Amino acid sequence: MSERQVLLPTDDHPITVEPAPEHVRIRVADRVIAETDDALILREASYPPVYYIPRHDLDADVFTPSTHQTYCPYKGEAGYHGIVGADGATLADKVWFYDEPYPAVAEIAGHVAFYPDAVTIDITPN
Repeated sequence: MSERQVLLPTDDHPITVEPAPEHVRIRVADRVIAETDDALILREASYPPVYYIPRHDLDADVFTPSTHQTYCPYKGEAGYHGIVGADGATLADKVWFYDEPYPAVAEIAGHVAFYPDAVTIDITPN
């Protein structure tokens, strides 16, 4: 078994994590499943910015466990949750998190991010 590659952000592949200056609300249909003034914004290379929400600002009742995992050489091993929709159906693996992110993005520990195809992300000024 080979060791996983670990990469550091560079000028060619920059990654920054900073506090979001906005209020962030995450909805599935009309149900608010997360809301915070303490989100982080992760910007990585040419990808769209990603809001990471503190776990304590989630409605834990709507998240389901998952065994799905992926690996990012810049951030580490990602785990996933599903989301239970208003109709009771589960949207599988639409929430991801890094329990032990690499040091370059250590701030995202204890936070989750959402696939925007599964939720509505409302951003308003603080």
